[in-house]
Amino acid sequence: MTSRWMLEVEQVRDVRVRWNVMSLAVLNSGREVPPEYAELMQLAWKPVRVIVAASKDRDDVVLSLYTAMGERMHTGGRQDVDAIIAESLAQVGLPASLAAAGDTDEFDADLRASHDRGISLVGEEVGTPVIAVPGPDGSPVAFFGPVLTPAPKGEAAGRLWDGVLLVAGTPGFYELKRSRTQGPIFT
Repeated sequence: MTSRWMLEVEQVRDVRVRWNVMSLAVLNSGREVPPEYAELMQLAWKPVRVIVAASKDRDDVVLSLYTAMGERMHTGGRQDVDAIIAESLAQVGLPASLAAAGDTDEFDADLRASHDRGISLVGEEVGTPVIAVPGPDGSPVAFFGPVLTPAPKGEAAGRLWDGVLLVAGTPGFYELKRSRTQGPIFT
């Protein structure tokens, strides 16, 4: 949802997003989590490894591959990770051979480095998404979120962005949160 919001923000504000890979599988690696979540995290390694492998030669593929996979998983409700990866690679015009990266740790150092770039800005007690914006002195200010549904469109997306910049520029600001009352709305 946050990625869809940021695509809207790019349309209504002078913002260009630089996409970086962050992974809940990496974040939760070595942590005690419920068995069903651990199983989900094990599956989560595959797609993110493929995205990192694909981005080694072309950093412009992160968004398109992430979107292709996300549409199948989240919007489409599909669970066959191997088919999702194969179809997504084909959709964005990448070699099918990249799918093999999902079954190896060959790109894990790059994946962890990308993950660490984002998480080092915000801290370990968060999840995804992480957004970094320029702070008052120009150095990055990062935070977890916003977690939202549905993704705001048009000027509503821009107003939320303006608010994010406002709180990010407030020294000592750390957190806003409320309980979720509904699941994702992908429209």
